[in-house]
Amino acid sequence: MTTTEDPKATKPVLSPPPATPVVPPVDVERQAPAFGVSSIVRRWRREDLLKKGSLVLRAVGLLFSVLSFIIMASNRHGDWKNFDKYEEYRYLLCIALLATIYTAAQVIRQMHQFSSGKAMFSQHTSSLVDFFGDQVVAYLLISAASTAVPLTNRMREGSDNIFTDSTAASISMAFFAFVTLALSAMISGFKLANKNYI
Repeated sequence: MTTTEDPKATKPVLSPPPATPVVPPVDVERQAPAFGVSSIVRRWRREDLLKKGSLVLRAVGLLFSVLSFIIMASNRHGDWKNFDKYEEYRYLLCIALLATIYTAAQVIRQMHQFSSGKAMFSQHTSSLVDFFGDQVVAYLLISAASTAVPLTNRMREGSDNIFTDSTAASISMAFFAFVTLALSAMISGFKLANKNYI
């Protein structure tokens, strides 16, 4: 007895195996967390750069302040050619001396911190003194320089001599000291605003 198969009978249809998803390669550097090792290293480098930049600016400010003070203090050539006969020049001399003392103290403090790794004062106090001290001394320097400029210009119109040249040089050094301390004040303000008490 033979059995015949129904030709209309359907065979089960097999579905293809599911495709495995293609995973793109992982870029480790791009997916590093924001607070990973690389960001910490970048922050340390930035803090170190700010420390060194602040020290260099104050050292240059110290140099210009000393030069302004010495040039004005030695500007005594007799008769009307003595700086102490003019209130504007005496004011410039006092401010140059104040800037010299301030920048020297700041440079000594920062060099002590670099060499020993220990701060003389708390970091918060140091940051506040840096910010306000830089601003006040920079303002006094530009004030003294701008006060002495008109008098020097009037004198140079009458006679241009070693006295007026020396006063102009002292004013220029005070202005350069102002620029360096103004830049230092910007760094101090950045550190204070970001609460990076360096």
